[in-house]
Amino acid sequence: MRIYGINPVLEALRAGRVKALRVSARTDRRMSEVLDAAREASVRVGRADPHELDRLVRGGAHQGVMADVLDAEGATIQDLATASGKTPLIVVLDGLEDPHNVGAIFRTVDAAGADGIVRQSRHAAPLGGAAAKTSAGAVSYVRVAEVVNIARALEELKQAGVWTVGLAGEAPTSYDEVDFTLPTALVVGAEETGLRRLVRERCDWLVSIPMRGHVRSLNVSVATGIALFEALRQRKRQAAGSRA
Repeated sequence: MRIYGINPVLEALRAGRVKALRVSARTDRRMSEVLDAAREASVRVGRADPHELDRLVRGGAHQGVMADVLDAEGATIQDLATASGKTPLIVVLDGLEDPHNVGAIFRTVDAAGADGIVRQSRHAAPLGGAAAKTSAGAVSYVRVAEVVNIARALEELKQAGVWTVGLAGEAPTSYDEVDFTLPTALVVGAEETGLRRLVRERCDWLVSIPMRGHVRSLNVSVATGIALFEALRQRKRQAAGSRA
């Protein structure tokens, strides 16, 4: 897999996933950080002019650095459901193919400390390139379970004791009315089409985020972040109550 940009490459180096690095002649503090991290990780560094990097990353905003990285070790649904030894919090992506949305969700999942992402192996955005750039390097850390069928994956999550909560704009239940202190998988669909019918039918709850303005929907990565941090708020409140 190929990634580019200062932050994604730095995080991949820190995670020990970079096989080889190419950099331009750019010299500044941030590039020095990349070169220092590559030296510490014993990663071979090659030189490339900006035009060559433009060609290799197909016009992406590479900031003078590109890396070939090892694919992340695959996880299973059971791995994600038991990873932290605590109440699992998982995000399921149903049909998301826009790399910027996928990258933003990876960044939010990492920021929220969630246990990982379930996504379909086909019709899914590659995790290199724009997705890695938008994630600010989070793709190097977030665990991913690749599945063939999302509807069946939801059944597997239920068998593992995880409740499935689907985000759907027309759902009458507000997102903050469900109990996120339970083992939870948040299921989100593509912006244009939302959750597919079979996926909707498999969800234990369908919830929406109330809209107060003129625009009737949110970007899927923003909606995912709102729901994830509501889950954290509820869990923090529960933990505080148990200590009282």
